Amino acid sequence: VLMDEIDFIQKKNITVQGRLFISHRAHLIMPYHKILDSKREQQPERIKIGTTGRGIGPAYADKFNRTGIRIVDLLDRETLKGKLEANINEKNMLFEHIYHDEKIDTEKIIHDYIEFDQKIDDYVTDTTVLLNNAIDEGKNLLVEGAQGTMLDIDYGTYPYVTSSNPTAGGACTGLGISPLDIDRIIGIVKAYTTRVGMGPLPTEFEKEFGDHIRELGGEYGATTGRPRRCGWFDAVVVSYAARINGLSHLAITKLDVLDTLPELKICTGYKYKNRVYHNFPAELWILENLEPVYETCPGWRQDTSHARFFEELPIEAQNYLNRISELVNVPIGIVSVGSERNQTIIVTQY
Repeated sequence: VLMDEIDFIQKKNITVQGRLFISHRAHLIMPYHKILDSKREQQPERIKIGTTGRGIGPAYADKFNRTGIRIVDLLDRETLKGKLEANINEKNMLFEHIYHDEKIDTEKIIHDYIEFDQKIDDYVTDTTVLLNNAIDEGKNLLVEGAQGTMLDIDYGTYPYVTSSNPTAGGACTGLGISPLDIDRIIGIVKAYTTRVGMGPLPTEFEKEFGDHIRELGGEYGATTGRPRRCGWFDAVVVSYAARINGLSHLAITKLDVLDTLPELKICTGYKYKNRVYHNFPAELWILENLEPVYETCPGWRQDTSHARFFEELPIEAQNYLNRISELVNVPIGIVSVGSERNQTIIVTQY
């Protein structure tokens, strides 16, 4: 997948060399991880998580079992062979006796990954040194996290989560930089709520309206193309994310998707068995059976895609955004009203 992305960029006449750096501590997803991911998701007795099927979960499992293969292991064929033989012997027992599938060829994997190492060798470096040197030199670092708080392995809607910490704290453990070096954290959130895959989505729209918003917003998964589920803005979730991440500002995206709606709803609490929750609960059974508490805002029914300043937005849109900021207790720094660069409204200068 990485080599496909590099090839794609280079075909656009964009130079990758000297601009892409890969940590030599990064763990590798192996062919047997993808097979395991697929097999486990197909097991009828297991909870369906809705993974991408790319082997990420099994790769993380090996990482924490201390049997993972890292890029640095590619540098020595004997080290790689020893670790792979031990891993594959274990995995082959699973494939043969549990999943009744074919065994994996160890030698082929060794050959393929040594060939892979030759292709990426120019990009591999000690990224902790690279980044901390940049910080010492006073350079600006922009760190982007994938996925989101509700998919965090510790703080998300477990077990419907990813295998890592995509919250702000993950930037430090993932990159090897100090928390003291992070001076602002921007939370990116849509003007409504979406989710890919399985798991609770308390404010989810009814099917017909959900299909309508999905088409308006082009809500399909970036990795798999799966249709995203859509719902009203959930201030309980975003308040929780603000607390976990220590958000400095919000960046509200896709405001224009709501342009045609006569009214909008914001979820301000969860009602479950005569109790209203204003803090996000950890109990999965509550999340799956609660009733959202909404407040209604008037829609603006105007095209916002041409606005370039916050004051140019319809007053109803401004009120909607201000109410979100008030409920979440985080100021709004950015609003986007379309996918083009000039459709980004900078509310707060950084």
